[in-house]
Amino acid sequence: MTSYVVRRLVESLLLVLVVTMVTFALINSAPGGPSILLDPNMSPADTARLRTVYGLDRPVPEQYVRWLGQLVRGNLGFSLGVGRPVAELISSALPATLILSGSALALSLLLAIPLGILAAVKRGSWFDQLITSLSFMGLSLPVFWYGLMLIILFSVLLSWLPAGGMYTPGNEGSFPDLMAHLLLPTITLATVNLAQLLRYTRSAMLGVLKQDYVRTARAKGVHERNVVTRHAFRTAMIPVLTLVGILIPRLVGGAAVTESVFSWPGMGRLAIAAAFRQDYPTIMGITLLVSIIVVISNLVVDLLYARLDPRVTYR
Repeated sequence: MTSYVVRRLVESLLLVLVVTMVTFALINSAPGGPSILLDPNMSPADTARLRTVYGLDRPVPEQYVRWLGQLVRGNLGFSLGVGRPVAELISSALPATLILSGSALALSLLLAIPLGILAAVKRGSWFDQLITSLSFMGLSLPVFWYGLMLIILFSVLLSWLPAGGMYTPGNEGSFPDLMAHLLLPTITLATVNLAQLLRYTRSAMLGVLKQDYVRTARAKGVHERNVVTRHAFRTAMIPVLTLVGILIPRLVGGAAVTESVFSWPGMGRLAIAAAFRQDYPTIMGITLLVSIIVVISNLVVDLLYARLDPRVTYR
């Protein structure tokens, strides 16, 4: 197990290195350059001076090596648009994204797993058809439209919940106020994930319930509840766990639409702003963080396979 983990960590490090190289090459090949250099009021001399200060006048490979050298020292550089350290920007936005993505994932799992299992057990019933229809609807909903509809209904028409932000001004740090602001974006972000998890859970459980060992347990007179919870559940959760491993980095790095609709001060909004400014250091910092989350979540999921299925071994 230890050798497997070490090997995976080395492979993950190389993968993150390749991702950063490709990302650095792509953002430097985009036309225009950082927005700080596109100010029409800036003289050519000032533009050339800024390019020299930020090292943008050097060849791209040299810029990447310099960035990598700073990264080894724990320095992600300074934002070209905000003028603050990239690490500071990310550290201020990451907690908000973790709160939102964690809440959305928890809500999705709490609803999807029991409902998906029940739909599989009651295959062909009205409940199964309802769950299947709702999952298709959830996958088809445009996130931005769905979020706006929730705002119109619960914030504008009913005035039950705030329309956006993380806190009411002057009420920062209040847990009830945070929960009120968190509810609508959590529902919005959780809907698509809930639909995917429902489909995977139902499909995985249907496949397991057809296995020989499940039929044997039923033939021995084991109660149906025990057949589902003790014999089928753990095996059925393996593909669901795989999906969760994919969803975690997607939630952290891909909640941009939801965060923009609800003005949630997270990584998604930061990434969009950095992309519009072509803020190279900030884009690289966010890419690096998401890449690390991807490889770590995949490693954790692989290790959890052995806990769910004793037949899985690692060497």
